[in-house]
Amino acid sequence: MNGAVLIVGGGIGGVQAALDLAEMGFYCHIVESSPSIGGHMAMLDKTFPTNDCSACILSPKLVEVGRHPHIELHTMSDLMKIEGEPGEFKAKVRVRPRYVDMERCIACGECAQKCPKKVSDPFNLGLSRRKAIYLQYPQGIPLKYCIDESACIYLKKPGRCGFCKEVCPLDAIDFNARARTIAIQCGAVVLTTGFSPYDPRGLSFLGYGVFKNVITALEFERILSPSGPTGGRLDVPGIGEPRRIAWLQCVGSRDRHLSGHGYCSSVCCMYAVKQAVIAREHASQPLDTAVFFMDRRTFGKGFEEYAERAVEMGVRFIHSRVHSILKTPENHALVLRYALESGAITEEEFDLVVLSTGMEPSAGTKALESRLGLPVDQDGFLEAGDDFSVRPGIFALGVTREPKDIPESVMEASGVAGVVGSMLKDARGSALPEAQVATTRSVYAEPPRIGVFVCSCGINIGSVVDVKEVARYARTLNGVVFSTSNLFTCSQDTISEMSEIIRREGLNRVVVASCSPRTHERLFQQTLEEAGINRYLFEMANIRDQDSWVHRGHPVLATQKAKDLVRMAVEKVRLKKELLPGRQPVIKSGLVVGGGVAGMVAALDLADKGFKVHLVEKKAFLGGHSRKFFRGSNGQAVKGYVDGLKERVMNHPGIELHLEDKIIDVSGACGNFETVLQSGKTVHHGVAIVAIGAESYKPGKHSELMKTRWGREQFLHGINPNVFTLLEFDQIMMDGAGAEQLLNHVNKVVFIHCVGSRIEDRPYCSKVCCTHAITQALYVKEKRPDVQIYMLYRDIRTYGKREHLYEEARAKGIVFIRYDLDSLPRVEGDKQEIEVMVRDHVLGDEISLKPECLVLASAVRPRDDVHELSKLF
Repeated sequence: MNGAVLIVGGGIGGVQAALDLAEMGFYCHIVESSPSIGGHMAMLDKTFPTNDCSACILSPKLVEVGRHPHIELHTMSDLMKIEGEPGEFKAKVRVRPRYVDMERCIACGECAQKCPKKVSDPFNLGLSRRKAIYLQYPQGIPLKYCIDESACIYLKKPGRCGFCKEVCPLDAIDFNARARTIAIQCGAVVLTTGFSPYDPRGLSFLGYGVFKNVITALEFERILSPSGPTGGRLDVPGIGEPRRIAWLQCVGSRDRHLSGHGYCSSVCCMYAVKQAVIAREHASQPLDTAVFFMDRRTFGKGFEEYAERAVEMGVRFIHSRVHSILKTPENHALVLRYALESGAITEEEFDLVVLSTGMEPSAGTKALESRLGLPVDQDGFLEAGDDFSVRPGIFALGVTREPKDIPESVMEASGVAGVVGSMLKDARGSALPEAQVATTRSVYAEPPRIGVFVCSCGINIGSVVDVKEVARYARTLNGVVFSTSNLFTCSQDTISEMSEIIRREGLNRVVVASCSPRTHERLFQQTLEEAGINRYLFEMANIRDQDSWVHRGHPVLATQKAKDLVRMAVEKVRLKKELLPGRQPVIKSGLVVGGGVAGMVAALDLADKGFKVHLVEKKAFLGGHSRKFFRGSNGQAVKGYVDGLKERVMNHPGIELHLEDKIIDVSGACGNFETVLQSGKTVHHGVAIVAIGAESYKPGKHSELMKTRWGREQFLHGINPNVFTLLEFDQIMMDGAGAEQLLNHVNKVVFIHCVGSRIEDRPYCSKVCCTHAITQALYVKEKRPDVQIYMLYRDIRTYGKREHLYEEARAKGIVFIRYDLDSLPRVEGDKQEIEVMVRDHVLGDEISLKPECLVLASAVRPRDDVHELSKLF
């Protein structure tokens, strides 16, 4: 069995999977078709909902991948063929010529300065121009130049030009390079080929490609990005700074008629909200921002709260789909024509329209499907099972499977790494090269020689803080012998330069004034170690999060505060001593708390890798809430899946079950924990995984703490026997006789969404309720096609491929009636009768529904014992 893994795609999913697998002891080959890794995330300005700089999150990971001894990069490369069986694959990879010797190139930029040929820059989506010899982007890994053979004068007509070769100081230009094929032996293959953004040129009514002030959301990301064509200024090429911006949602998504894509792209609503917020921060004058949407799908952790903050900041959300975009001859503004909810047609002028374009399968995904004969779904994405496998030993993750956001792609990458690690556990470490131990010199007897590196972080810091002045000030501080400022201190070229400066200047302590140690401290500590000094002789001054971001309107005072933060960091690092790492024995077993689906999967993953696992469940049985679910969104019975997990857990020799037990005390530290159980047993373990899950909100039971009338509403739950929560309704459907009895006596069913979610007391979206409710409603229609079903909702959030369920529900006659917090549904009745009253926005009047059955899509809430457990850990 081979201990190497081939990862196809160098976006955030591929990068995360490689890092996880490399840390587990597997050698990873990353095959990326572009000159650099990073994928679409490298093109973004900031991530949501934290507003962290995308480059700042991505760069440390890319640099770590670029210099990790267990990861090998194959850029400008394509997977052509796979032969063999799981554990013993042979992959053929075609490497296209870069025409630059990567061993010799030092990215000095002399070649690009001399190159006379300018072409449109694809990385900036044509908003700027670059040379025929280029770096894909400033923080790209590997940071090596590449020649665009379609634009290079010499490659088209040998003998002409060739200036880049003449000026290259290390003779790195090789015009004779040719494509070659290499063979890679591996035990598993991970496909993470990402997506392509939808091209809206075919939607003529939007004016994209006709009006220069109609752009795509990805183009707007490049405009906002510090490394983009405008340096992060809100300055649209050819237009200037807009004062009114509109975002149009679902362009190329949820639209079979025009774009041919019926699915939801999952990310567009949230990135539009994020862009509206950030645009207002970048604007030098008051900015009007409006988002035109069908359903506001802010369903992730913290996303709903972020959207509500956007409303408080003044971002307008308009529930409408724009009919057409016209241009005014007087002032070149754009006129958006759309219908209000009342049906009235109205018009509004904007300076800029941003099209929130969706995702579609990438060219790389389509190529792999064709070359390898992989299965695809109706939308063209790769089909994969619950274990991410598209074929034994070949796995797919992220947008390769369906539209997903960055957090979910990263989580899937770690999930795939876990599955692959279990599959190849017997070969772990077999493909690794001999470890190189870093040697550092002792600086104990040396006087402090401190180097200070001040980062501009594009415009994140540099637009507010005078970084050059801060660097000048740092030179006056006691012990500082070197100080400089950089555009991006975390980029590969600056990291390499920092190592050289430490050696050249004899530095024995370093301060980096930039962003957060949460994301970058480890990167800079590794750089110190590689330069030959102890990693703990380092300090960071956070002049971004703690300064430029919170004092944007006060640049003079922000610069003074940056000086203060640097001075404190210098004083602190001056007093630091060398620390030597010690070796601590690790208990090679894990504790998993919670016996639901997540806990069982985690326990099996650890146990399958050969580790002892203690699984603690306070109830007498495994399965948790999953035992109460009837069917998944794919129509499959949940019970069979859960029963299979339970059987594997109960029969696994590596898992010790502690049922009807709970934790009463925890002590120790990472690698050596001691946990005492209520049963009196003491468990020793190296790691702990908490998977206690959540619970369903029940009107009446949990309503006494709610502040608002909506939160206190009981909806006859617990009073009328035919009022159920989603989980209670599932349990009725699982009981064959009970389901038949109920369905035979109902002619009308009403579902109410967001019961206990998206309110003051629980501002979050519970994420699963819309899909769950529609799945149940379709089952009722399947059994009784004549039953009338009404869905009362605020926003339908069937993201990704779940949108097909929403389509099917509408096609089968299920009626959807939207409500908002100003016109909440009212439920009246008694033990025998139910009456639901709701205002219909289309009719403009209140309607009364008298169902025999009422189903409440109630919130997911934290368990009552979560705080007690969190304190123990």
